[in-house]
Order: sequence, then structure tokens, then C-alpha cells
Amino acid sequence: MKFLLVFDFDHTIVDENSDTWIVKCAPEKKLPNGLRNSYQPGHWTEYMGRVFVYLGDNGVKEDEMKRTMTTIPFTAGMVDLLGFIGENKELFDCIIVSDSNTVFIDWILKAADFHKVFDEVFTNPAAFSSTGYLTVQNFHAHHCAKCPKNLCKRKVLKEFLDKQLERGVSYTQIVYIGDGGNDLCPVMFLKKDDIAMPRQGYTLEKKISQLAQDLSPVECSVLVWSSAIDIMSYLKLLIKE
Repeated sequence: MKFLLVFDFDHTIVDENSDTWIVKCAPEKKLPNGLRNSYQPGHWTEYMGRVFVYLGDNGVKEDEMKRTMTTIPFTAGMVDLLGFIGENKELFDCIIVSDSNTVFIDWILKAADFHKVFDEVFTNPAAFSSTGYLTVQNFHAHHCAKCPKNLCKRKVLKEFLDKQLERGVSYTQIVYIGDGGNDLCPVMFLKKDDIAMPRQGYTLEKKISQLAQDLSPVECSVLVWSSAIDIMSYLKLLIKE
């Protein structure tokens, strides 16, 4: 008996958007209007690339970015939840699928000593260039019309499950924990024995509700959470069964 926990990162594990949190490093803690307005829907990663160039041009160094990122708050109850999962790793495989980037997630998890809780992190690859600028690339290419061009979370989840099956690992249940519009695509891939846990009041919950109203509900169970303690209560029930 093994369960797969799939986590989004921004507004799920941390209670902010890590990409907008980094703006605290900018001069006067804000971006110029021209840069802010250069974002095009579906092209967030390219936009963040421009933000990182702006920060680099203004002399913002890696250590300052790291100091800022590690002050980002975890969502309510999340520290307890991740501690609980860490104590029960024989029952839970745990992955992150996020539109953030490898550098930010790595910094935040390591600073809080949670990196060992997660078996894999799937997110946009980032690194510091020889000139000290942070650069970010798209995670992959895909053909899904519903998702931003750099990341289809359904594709990531499906490829992970296929790879695990090849290694002889299958899961009793998948628990998908997220908040955003880009979490709907993987949730629609889940089966009736799986469960989606959308954060209360966020886009994913609203989209799942809308599908139910349109009489085309998702196949999996749905349990809404507002504190990560709600998720922990569910997982405790799950491992008692």
C-alpha cells in the first residue's frame, strides 16, 4: 500500500507566489510599469526571465535573493503536514509539480529542512549565469491547449506514473493538492479512487465547482482544504484504513 502525494508549490506549500515575492529585492521593492506590463498570458517563464535580468542589472546578487526567498511564509499547517509526511515516508511518495523554478524551491525547502520529504521536484530549471544573473528555462514542450506553454502538469504526472510502473511501483491512491488554474488539467486525469484537494477560495476549487455545475464533474473525489491540517487529517484516516 503506497500513496502518491502531488503538491503544487505557490499558494499551496508556501502562502505566496515565489515569483512575485522576489520583487522585494528590486529597487523600491517594485518593478517598472513597462516590465510589469510585458507579461503575455501563457508566457510567464519568459516574463520572469526579464524580471531576473532587471534584478541582475540593478546589482541584486544571489545571496540577497536567497535571503529574501527564505523568508516566504509556509501556508497554515503546512510545516506540520510536511513533518507528518516525513515521518511516514514508507507510505507516501511525494512530488512537487510547479510553475516556479528549481532555484527558489530548492532554497525554500532546504532552509526549512523539508527537501528530504520530496522524492522529485518538477519545475522550470533555473541557474545563475557566470555573470551572476538568474536564468530560467521552460520545463518542457507539450501539445496541451489548456496549459501554459512551458508546463502541462498532466503530462508531468502521467510520465512520472509511467516511469514508476516500469519500476514496479503503483499507487493505491493519488492525492493531488493544489490551488491554481493550471492544476485542473492533472486533476481531470485522476481516476475515481484518487482525490483532488483544492485550496478553499482559490481558482482550482472554483473551476472544479463549475465543472460540477456544468454536469461534467471530475472523476476523482474532491475534498477542499483551508489549512494543511485538513490535509493531514485526511492522510491520517487514509493510513488507518
